[in-house]
Amino acid sequence: MVFIIVFILVILVLGIRIVNQYERGIILTLGKYTGTRNPGLNIIIPIIQTMRKVDVRSTPVDVPKQEVITKDNVTVGVDAVVYFRAVNPAKAVLETTNYTYATAQFAQAALRDVVGNVEMDDLLSKREDISLQIKQIVDAETDKWGIDVENVKLQNIELPQDMKRAMAKQAEAERERRANIINADGEKLAAQTLADAAKMLASQPGAINLRTLNTLERISTEPSQKTMFLFPVEMIDAMRNMGGHTK
Repeated sequence: MVFIIVFILVILVLGIRIVNQYERGIILTLGKYTGTRNPGLNIIIPIIQTMRKVDVRSTPVDVPKQEVITKDNVTVGVDAVVYFRAVNPAKAVLETTNYTYATAQFAQAALRDVVGNVEMDDLLSKREDISLQIKQIVDAETDKWGIDVENVKLQNIELPQDMKRAMAKQAEAERERRANIINADGEKLAAQTLADAAKMLASQPGAINLRTLNTLERISTEPSQKTMFLFPVEMIDAMRNMGGHTK
């Protein structure tokens, strides 16, 4: 009797399994799937039953850098990260030997296919759209494994060195062009302002004389070695008229 009790206790101890909150336990009885255990304390029959735990949290997997030739024959290096979750733990265990590795490999193949069908400019400017295309392809394929692909993000896009230099020169030329346009606009505005001021002074009698006196007042406060002689505008006009009559 004591032997039986001890045997039962040993069986119970050996059969205790703890399933964490973020896990699910897949039970195989004599090699056949017989159920999924929820988090908490679970007891299985040793030798007859086995449990494989599956993490159901969102899992990131890096897709290593791939050398891909784009549609316009530019060789680029692209890497990405895939976020997925096992929404059906039983399928994740029963339908593939290693669902994490399988998902990463399929994402790698999808990345090469999608990037190879777009031009380099689209790859740089439409990164989110390309990531979405890869996600949809991988998600459709991994659905039969009980895997839900939550997101795919392109991380680094490495361009050839000659392409980088060409793009840098193009960016520098664009900056110079914009600077020249800004300078030209400033000069145009300044010239227009001077022209408007000249018209305003010419339209007001004596305005030029007042402006001249203001200038003299400002100059007189500063040390200078030059002597200036100023003549009234009327005198200058009279001298011009006299010269005309002499001729």
